[in-house]
Amino acid sequence: MNLNKIQWNNVTEVTMFILMGFTDDYHLQVFLFLLFLAIYLFTLVGNLGLVVLVIGDSRLHTPMYYFLSVLSFLDACYSTVVTPKMLVNFLAEDKSISYYGCATQIFLFITFGNTECFLLAAMAYDRYVAIYNPLLYSVSMSPRVYVPLIIASYVGGVLNAAIHTAATFSLSFCASNEIRHVFCDTPPLLALSCSDTHINQLLRFYFVGFIEIFTILIVLISYGFILSAILRMRSAEGRRKVFSTCGSHLTGVSIFHGTILFSYMRPSSSHASEHDMIVSIFFSIVIPMLNPIIYSLRNKDVKEAIKKLLREITS
Repeated sequence: MNLNKIQWNNVTEVTMFILMGFTDDYHLQVFLFLLFLAIYLFTLVGNLGLVVLVIGDSRLHTPMYYFLSVLSFLDACYSTVVTPKMLVNFLAEDKSISYYGCATQIFLFITFGNTECFLLAAMAYDRYVAIYNPLLYSVSMSPRVYVPLIIASYVGGVLNAAIHTAATFSLSFCASNEIRHVFCDTPPLLALSCSDTHINQLLRFYFVGFIEIFTILIVLISYGFILSAILRMRSAEGRRKVFSTCGSHLTGVSIFHGTILFSYMRPSSSHASEHDMIVSIFFSIVIPMLNPIIYSLRNKDVKEAIKKLLREITS
C-alpha cells in the first residue's frame, strides 16, 4: 500500500510538461509559425470544403463519398489536435502544457490516427464491392453496411487510444518534464518516465503492429480482387476510370501507412528525437493537408462538384 502511494505521488509530481519544439531561434520560430499557419488553414479549408461538397451535391451521395467526407473530417480534427498549440508555442515564451492537457492531446491524437487506419481499410473494401460486383453495389454497401463500418472505425480508434493513454499516464514522471517534441506523443513521454517502460513499449509495438497488419491486409486483399476485376475488363475507358478512382486511395494509404511504420514500428533504441519530430509533423500536419489534393485532383466527380459550386458562387 505504501509503495502504491509513493508511485501515485511520483506520477502527480509532474503537473505540466514543457514542449521544447524545434529551435530557440526567434526568427526561425516566426517563419515556422507562418508556414504551419498556412498549412493548417489550407488543411481546414480543403478538408471541411470536401465535407461541404459531399453534403451539398446530390451526385456525391454515395458510400464512397460518405467515406471520403468522414476521412476529411478526421483529417481536420487530427490536425486541430496538434497544430493550434504548436502555433502558440512558436511565439509564446511559456511552452508548457498541463498534465491532463497532454493526456487529452495524446488520447485524441491516437483516436483520430487509428480511426483513419480502420477507415482507409473500409474504403478499400468499398472500392472492391463497387468494382468487383457493381450490380449489387447499392445492396452490398447500403447504409446498414457502411454506417456500422464508420462507427466501428471510431470505436476501434477510441479503444486503442484509451489503452495507450492509460498505460502511458500510469507511469511515474519524477525527473525532467521537458519533452523534445512539438506536441505530446507517447515515444518522447516514455523516454521521460522514471518507471520501467518495457510493457508500454511492447503494448505500443504489438498494438500498432496488429492494427497495421490487419488494415493493410484488408487493403491488399481488396485490391487483389480489384486487380482481377480490372484484368477481365475489355473497356479501356472502364479501366481508366477504375485506376483513377483507386489510384488516389492507394496513394493516400501508402503515404499514411508508410509514415506510421517508419515512426512507430522501429525499435526504441533507433529513435532520434529530431527525426521523430519531423516524421510526426509530416504524419499529423502535412498528410491531412495532402489528402484533399490527392482525393480531388484525380476524381472527376469531385472536380465537377467544385466547378458547380464555383459557378453558383460567382453567378
